[in-house]
Amino acid sequence: MPIKLVLDSAFATEKARKLQLSLSKMVICEDELPEHVRFVGGVDVAYTDGHAIGAVAVLDYNTLKLVETKTTCQVTDVPYIPTFLSFREIPPVVSAVSLLSTSPDVFLVDGQGIAHPRRIGFASHLGLVIDAVTIGVAKSLLCGEIGDKEVDNWKPIVHEGETVGAAVYTRPRVKPVYVSIGHKVSLEKAIEIVKHCTGKYRIPEPIREAHKAAVERKRLEKD
Repeated sequence: MPIKLVLDSAFATEKARKLQLSLSKMVICEDELPEHVRFVGGVDVAYTDGHAIGAVAVLDYNTLKLVETKTTCQVTDVPYIPTFLSFREIPPVVSAVSLLSTSPDVFLVDGQGIAHPRRIGFASHLGLVIDAVTIGVAKSLLCGEIGDKEVDNWKPIVHEGETVGAAVYTRPRVKPVYVSIGHKVSLEKAIEIVKHCTGKYRIPEPIREAHKAAVERKRLEKD
């Protein structure tokens, strides 16, 4: 019997934990990208008055020029519980992705990939649900410790003896972003893509554009 990718009833922590442990075994940590990446997506989620806003932006991979953005707004009844955020954030994002005219070859997701206590953060869970290449790009460290050895402007994130991600220094003298495998990509390739997609700001451009779209939708919902 195939494993369900989302809960089929009301959220409960123990059911969600068991599902996460099952899903973590399905994550692919090898590159399944096309030879030439044409489009990159950025994913972000915002909240307003009991609603979750899912936003996705698509950029040309070579030029980082914005191609399109889509947003959706949905009622959310899943509580905010650290390490279970994907259950809140996947529904509006999947809806936004379904509206796209352009199919990204890879998504950069504002959240954790396998750098998660159960190896299944939002980026990994989303990758499984939409069957896409995803990379987690988080603003803070959820688990593990950052190693001392720096190579090419990044340091490994190690949790329970396993390298689960990388602290990537995208700009001089600023905090790193925390990059980890989402789905269908290696850590080395994930780091390469994040660096390529980063301009003059700490946060990669696809996620910045998705964030701007989410903020604008949030403003419209309040008006």
